[in-house]
Amino acid sequence: MAPRAPSPDRASPVPPDGDNAPVAGSSGDAAARDAQAGAHETELIERARVGESAAIEELVTTYQDLAVRTAYVIVGDPDEANDAAQEGFVKAFRALSGFRDGAPFRPWLLRIVANEAINRRRAAQRRADLRLRVATADPVGGSPPGPEESALGAERRAELLLAVNALRPEDRLVIAYRYWLELPEAEMAEALGVARGTVKSRLSRALGRLRLSLETGHAAGREGSGDA
Repeated sequence: MAPRAPSPDRASPVPPDGDNAPVAGSSGDAAARDAQAGAHETELIERARVGESAAIEELVTTYQDLAVRTAYVIVGDPDEANDAAQEGFVKAFRALSGFRDGAPFRPWLLRIVANEAINRRRAAQRRADLRLRVATADPVGGSPPGPEESALGAERRAELLLAVNALRPEDRLVIAYRYWLELPEAEMAEALGVARGTVKSRLSRALGRLRLSLETGHAAGREGSGDA
């Protein structure tokens, strides 16, 4: 079954409030579950290396959503994202013989998918169209926003969307990895093919360009209103 492009309204460049909330259960239990999951994935990769269809299917099912989202960040079209993700899976499985034992599979796969999507976008000369949902804080007291507040929120979301779409694909990708796909920093480094320390600087620069774009847009809007 071909992967389906997900709804883009999944997250925003604003860290969720519950990022640092404690997780139920002991750290030992979590470590045991992670170890078990890692052992199972290692087994799947070994079986996929020899062409076992059941193992390949399970890996695709596990990661197809993330793969399509990653491709969609770059190409901005659901059909193109599906095609790029599928081709990325094909290339990844063909390259499994060179996959380093013990390395994390998810960022390795996403890097292949992202490269495939970038190549497709360059060949097609398309502009990516990343759809990010802006998380808006609840009004004080929990009362629903009035018509004017709702209109202002929609206007701000539209401004952010335009600003994000104007960024370079590399900037959109690092923002999406952090705030849309919510990858850990180590996996972001693997997926981007950079040192872990470089992730923070890339994200900082991307957010800086986004902030500048928003500020420039606001300034242009004020100048335009003054000329009216």
